[in-house]
Amino acid sequence: MAYKKEREKLIIKYLPLVKNIVGRIALRLPDHVDTDDLISVGIMGLMSALEKFDETKKVRFETYAQFRIRGAILDELRSRDDAPRSVRNKETMIKDALEVLRKKFGRHPTDEEISHYLGISLKNYYKLLDEARSVRILSKDDLPQSYCEKCGRHDVLEKIDQNNPFFLLANRELKNILKNAIDSLPEKEKLVLSLYYYEELTLKEIGLTLKLTESRVCQIHSQAILRLKVGLKKFRHDIT
Repeated sequence: MAYKKEREKLIIKYLPLVKNIVGRIALRLPDHVDTDDLISVGIMGLMSALEKFDETKKVRFETYAQFRIRGAILDELRSRDDAPRSVRNKETMIKDALEVLRKKFGRHPTDEEISHYLGISLKNYYKLLDEARSVRILSKDDLPQSYCEKCGRHDVLEKIDQNNPFFLLANRELKNILKNAIDSLPEKEKLVLSLYYYEELTLKEIGLTLKLTESRVCQIHSQAILRLKVGLKKFRHDIT
């Protein structure tokens, strides 16, 4: 009984950690995914961490728990196959528009230019960005085969699953490509990536900082990631 009460206290203590991880992963998820379900899955991951944590290892519990919580959530999402063909098609549509217009103008196209190219209103383009969100912001398919072989397939896939493109910097050439791609982004998109991945602000906090709605921040993030994917596509073609 005492063990059960102690475990309940620890779960309550680390519940904000679960919610924070779910919130960050939810940024890449379609709107129909119930985040409450993911919090429940995350709590299961937290319970697993509490049971399996080895205090003799030189690792902080919070670090270990983050790994277990994130792993449980990603496993659940993979089992649901939350990136159906329709989502992938919408992402491809936007990436193709970004690539064509970038070549045409010699710069990143504006939102208005992209929506005009797609033949839809700006409002519908933003809706398309929302619908194109998926679990992974980078896929192993975005990288050249040689990169996966050189850096180790397991390490690459593990870093991709962490849902942070800036962890994929083991290779100097890819690091330079990503750095140049990020530096070339429109200022607002670059700022959102910096605040989210480096300063680790939440979407709500970024919105308050930039005086934007949380939904708009999410759209800016999605568009920035798609621009980076197009940049990595060029990198892949140059190498293969």
